[in-house]
Amino acid sequence: MEYKFYGWENATVPAVSSEYNGIKTPRELYDALSVCWCRETCAARMRMDWTEENKTLGQCSITAFLVQDIFGGKVYGIPLENGNIHCYNDVDGHVFDLTSEQFGDKVLNYTDNPEQSREKHFAKDDKKERYELLKSRLKRTIKTALFTDHG
Repeated sequence: MEYKFYGWENATVPAVSSEYNGIKTPRELYDALSVCWCRETCAARMRMDWTEENKTLGQCSITAFLVQDIFGGKVYGIPLENGNIHCYNDVDGHVFDLTSEQFGDKVLNYTDNPEQSREKHFAKDDKKERYELLKSRLKRTIKTALFTDHG
């Protein structure tokens, strides 16, 4: 598969959690999430603009914290012009952003950004529920893939 997300070439860190059996690298997670991201997991303020062609739109924080669950590391946030924060991951110096494609050709600055708190993000609107939905969709996708591969 051809990857276009920021840092894809550095997304080679191993999983530190076995909760998501079958996901061994961030690239494998991206492949699985490409099936899981949906309008319901998109931030409410962006749902009207979400499309199958732009699946990563509005998925950044819930995806970044899911990456952290599986691979460890830290979540950082890029302050955007509209006052929002765009989240990405740094795992042992491997910086990558599974949802960067939502910005098209716009280049973001992935240096010197503030670390993000799960507690602060999940205190907002429906973010915790969207995160739980994405987790459950991922587990179902992995289970289906494993069953298909071995069954």
